[in-house]
Amino acid sequence: MTDQRTRWNARHAAREAPSEPAQVLVRHQALLPRQGRALDVGGGAGRNALWLARRGLEVTLLDVSDEACRMAAEAADRAGVPLEVERRDVSADGLLPGPWDVVVFHHFLDRDLWAPAAAALAPGGVLFVCQPTVHNLERHERPSREWLLDPGELAAAARGWPAVEVLHVDEGWTDGDRHEASVVARRPVPT
Repeated sequence: MTDQRTRWNARHAAREAPSEPAQVLVRHQALLPRQGRALDVGGGAGRNALWLARRGLEVTLLDVSDEACRMAAEAADRAGVPLEVERRDVSADGLLPGPWDVVVFHHFLDRDLWAPAAAALAPGGVLFVCQPTVHNLERHERPSREWLLDPGELAAAARGWPAVEVLHVDEGWTDGDRHEASVVARRPVPT
């Protein structure tokens, strides 16, 4: 078992999973399609995946943690929504092939996967990336520095993503008292 897998299994087993979807998804829900395929990368116990599935999307959740995958599958069963759950180390094995109508990276950091995720979007597909920044350490010990973005890093990276237009960039303190950067980008529909 990989170190990350062991670490995340322990973390998920020791805490209750949040149930509310990410603020960035709720704030920009008008951009979401009514149907299609969604990929929740590093989706943990499934709060965002379940919210997307309730909206009618066919959702696949990927996470390195067996425990998180179990929790997500059980939550989907309780909610009566279909959810495909796959234990996958995306940092080693990459993303599943697209096209995807929605891709979400919420509090999962692998910079090398952002551009491939953008490239895997279907025309009209939307990419959501949200990650705490180093300013988060001013109020919180976690996540540690290795899992945090530098100021302006996400916005700068998004400018280099292939075949997408950046619709939203934000960086600041959230209602949940985290300092986060977020980007919402969409692959244009050919005319």
